[in-house]
Amino acid sequence: MDTITAIRRSANMAAIRSKDTGPEIAVRRFLFAAGLRFRLHAKNLPGKPDIIFPSRRVALFVHGCFWHGCTKCVDGKRRVKSNSKYWVEKVRGNRLRDAKHERALRADGWRCLTIWECEVSKPRRLRRLLDAIVSRSAPTNKNGRIFRSGRNANSTG
Repeated sequence: MDTITAIRRSANMAAIRSKDTGPEIAVRRFLFAAGLRFRLHAKNLPGKPDIIFPSRRVALFVHGCFWHGCTKCVDGKRRVKSNSKYWVEKVRGNRLRDAKHERALRADGWRCLTIWECEVSKPRRLRRLLDAIVSRSAPTNKNGRIFRSGRNANSTG
């Protein structure tokens, strides 16, 4: 049984964002600080990845634990108590759709990476994500930042 009114529940659900979520912004800030430049929400790609690196052909998805069914969080701790049948099917459908989009991206030559909402606050996981993005022959300086090629590659700005 839901503990709030249907009108309030509807307002809560309407306020949930699909873009520019807290975890997504945290990942973008980390990647930008590491020297990476990227594009957001590519409408022309399957699944509209949250962050893409076109020159590296890397698509990054920042998944919310509840909406995409993180097995560490949703299955273990945060189970839905009201209308659970609906939510189990909803999350299952989201996961199937995610897998379909990943297959389509991979078939088109993209590497797909996913970071979960619960992992965003873990510096070690973010560093591993960064390593996975730059692993294809991207030179770094002594601070671990990405060298950028081009006219201003040696500038400090």
